[in-house]
Amino acid sequence: MKRYQPFLTFYLVFTAFLVFGQEKPNIVWITTEDNSAIWLKLYDKENGVSMPNVEALADHGLVFNHAFSNAPVCSVARSTLISGVYAPRVGSQFHRNAFEVPLPKGLKSYPEYLKEAGYYTANSHKEDYNFKLEGIWDDSSKDASYRNRKKGQPFMQVWSLHDTHEGRMHAAMDAYDVADLHRDPESIVVFPYHPNTTTFRKSYAYYYEKHKHDDQRIGELIQQLKEDKVLDNTIIFYFGDHGGVLPRSKGYIYESGLQVPLVVYIPEKWKHFFPAKAGSRVDGFVSFVDFAPTVLHLAGIEVPKEMDGSPFLGKDIGLKQINKKNETFGHTDRFDEKYDLVRSMRQGKFKYIRNYQPFNIDALYNAYRYHQKGYREWKELYDKGELNAEQSAFFEARPAEQLFDLEKDPHEVNNLATNPGYSQKLKELRNALDNQLKTWPDLSFYPEPYLHKKAIDNPTAFGQKHQKEIKQLIDISNLALLSFNAAQKNIAKALHSHNPWERYWGVIVCSSFGERAKEFSGVIRQLKERDDEVLVRLRAIEFLGLTKQENPVLALENLLSQKHTMLENLLILNTASLFKSLDDSISFQLDAKALIASANGDDNGEYWIERRIAYLMPSQQ
Repeated sequence: MKRYQPFLTFYLVFTAFLVFGQEKPNIVWITTEDNSAIWLKLYDKENGVSMPNVEALADHGLVFNHAFSNAPVCSVARSTLISGVYAPRVGSQFHRNAFEVPLPKGLKSYPEYLKEAGYYTANSHKEDYNFKLEGIWDDSSKDASYRNRKKGQPFMQVWSLHDTHEGRMHAAMDAYDVADLHRDPESIVVFPYHPNTTTFRKSYAYYYEKHKHDDQRIGELIQQLKEDKVLDNTIIFYFGDHGGVLPRSKGYIYESGLQVPLVVYIPEKWKHFFPAKAGSRVDGFVSFVDFAPTVLHLAGIEVPKEMDGSPFLGKDIGLKQINKKNETFGHTDRFDEKYDLVRSMRQGKFKYIRNYQPFNIDALYNAYRYHQKGYREWKELYDKGELNAEQSAFFEARPAEQLFDLEKDPHEVNNLATNPGYSQKLKELRNALDNQLKTWPDLSFYPEPYLHKKAIDNPTAFGQKHQKEIKQLIDISNLALLSFNAAQKNIAKALHSHNPWERYWGVIVCSSFGERAKEFSGVIRQLKERDDEVLVRLRAIEFLGLTKQENPVLALENLLSQKHTMLENLLILNTASLFKSLDDSISFQLDAKALIASANGDDNGEYWIERRIAYLMPSQQ
């Protein structure tokens, strides 16, 4: 028996390897921040910037023509990447988070599943999640590297590159010498919604330059993988972490804020995991909610049922299956101190946008954005009356619904929602989006301050428990899509409801109708004076101000003089900023010290309120 023992041992080890220890691919994510697809030559041959190292990856991989972030800002987008779930369903939809939330029960972040499967996980180094997560990576730091793994251990490496980040467009761009740019600003063709000025042309040229810098770094990282002799066993994803960063991109739900470049490099060893030959382009839609499931599937890990997305690469996934996917959903809520509730759905070449508070203008002031010279100059030109209709739309109230044919109108400036020829398509996309929001359900139909009070411990469970009520709130919000005559009866019912959030949405719908809803002014005045819920009183003040029946300044000053939570104050200050954005001559007198104190020492909250006060009371700074 002893003479056969070595063979038996070999057989057992070999069998165990086949069953438990099959070799796994290494996976690398290289993300460039604030970077939409349209800036790359891979997606815009005529105007895009060439990135030779990314293009080399594409020659040996796949280019995804339709890849999307589900949110147009960092923390919300990254929360979906780390979890594989839609942020409005689980409470991670606000940027930057005023409160962290737990993952849905039974779900872990994707690095935790990889670690359990034997992977070494390294994140270098940005996290920026809105979840309560600790120790999910083996190393998450500036120096985190797969090189620290055990010998032979498969790895997941994330590198985040920052040269295209919005912050580079502030003082650094203003100081940059035009002579140092690869592209002559005078040769730049600006997008139709931007003014064609020296400032914007230089901004474009400088942003193209930042892509060149990131591409150089990408080349260095690929060379490192080669030198370490791991490239042949490594699947590389290159993508932007959302769109941006010139005005009307980052933070906005247009394609410039959502559509990202995505290139996946295919090592020959793992070509059977991919649905098309190297050098191909894929038309099927993929979005960030699909990225975590895809990584797990590539690693041979079962995708948790709690994830909302599905894999788009790996064993048993064919090109036909991927190309059947032609839908993606987008969402935006609070960006730092700026609130705006907008949802979108793209299906094929058509894009539907639902503005739930259409009286909010895109240009509603946000301090971080207006550090960028382009934003400031754009506003100055609007105030002087020197813009055309497409360029002026950014500073004016939006329709409740927008519909765009992206093949004919890639920059989303020609709204088809009122065109009778597209009424059926409008209805289809409206219903599809509505069904999605009710199915999640979408927690944002409660204001953030209420979620902070009632849902912080388990937003996902809170949403499931209140799904029926959320559906009702969505139905009330959709009264704004009817004719006023058809909506009147149900608006009145909402305004007289015992549920404060039905009253809240009833008033928002009245503000959406504007002058046509003046017949409800009497009951809305009563809500302004007597309602038990401060945010209903806020929306009543907003309606009476937007319809020019009352001066909103005194009413908002009075509301802000009362004691509220930081998030309630922030929402009130948002409305005050809307009125100032509409009329810069307005001035406020506020108790800055008391408002800042409402943050109770929270650094983010103090910062947001300070920025709002600086905007509303510039003479006091």
